[in-house]
Amino acid sequence: MRLVTWNVNSLKARMPRVFELLDAHDPDVVCLQETKCAAEAFPHLEFAMAGYHAVEHSAGRWNGVALLVRDDLEVDQVVRGLVGEPDVAEARWIEARVGGVQVVSAYVVNGRRPDHPMFAAKLAFFDAIRDRARSLVAGGPTVIAGDLNVTRDDRDVWDPAAFLGATHVTPEERAHFESVLAVGLVDAYREVEPDGTGFTWWDYRMGALHKNLGMRLDYALVSSHLAVRNVVVDRTFRKNNQAGDKPSDHAPLLVDVERH
Repeated sequence: MRLVTWNVNSLKARMPRVFELLDAHDPDVVCLQETKCAAEAFPHLEFAMAGYHAVEHSAGRWNGVALLVRDDLEVDQVVRGLVGEPDVAEARWIEARVGGVQVVSAYVVNGRRPDHPMFAAKLAFFDAIRDRARSLVAGGPTVIAGDLNVTRDDRDVWDPAAFLGATHVTPEERAHFESVLAVGLVDAYREVEPDGTGFTWWDYRMGALHKNLGMRLDYALVSSHLAVRNVVVDRTFRKNNQAGDKPSDHAPLLVDVERH
């Protein structure tokens, strides 16, 4: 199974890019975050014409997650929202069984600042992920993918000193992330690239992409039922395309897995 996870930062603005991604990589499943699309406006027909069935969890102009699944794969057991998350209306979690694999698209709360109430909400969201992940892994092959808004360690941020006192790098966030892995998941990128950088996000400012001033915020967490065969960050989709449109600030993460 080839799976892609991508924070598109507005599906409406990025639709041509999504179709380019489908053409370039022919994924079986695409996990999207920040679709920023109302449920009634979600482009189901357009994706169907491209050969993909879409299931979505939408919250209008903010957040939103979705799964795009190739038409020849069976999709069932769709779940929108996560038990224990701070606000299910924010549409940050969708899961479905795809070809016998439980696949999740997740968008973790940013947290704003360590002294902000949303930081506690972020940690609570990780706790909810951990509890649900434990159940999913016990049930069989599982992939939890998405923008998890945390750097696992200092290799995952271009300059740790520049983020002192900020979110995404705190010991609390990292410990909560590790607690998710501890239920029986592996970080797919680290499985393939134990010493790699693998940034997936770059600020729009300061020429950050050109200078590689990035962070690794997007992950695919894979249960032991599956072997990780390949992982690639496709920076092409973080650059302006020939039409000159503004890209998302995230690049897609591609992961190939197969059953042991």
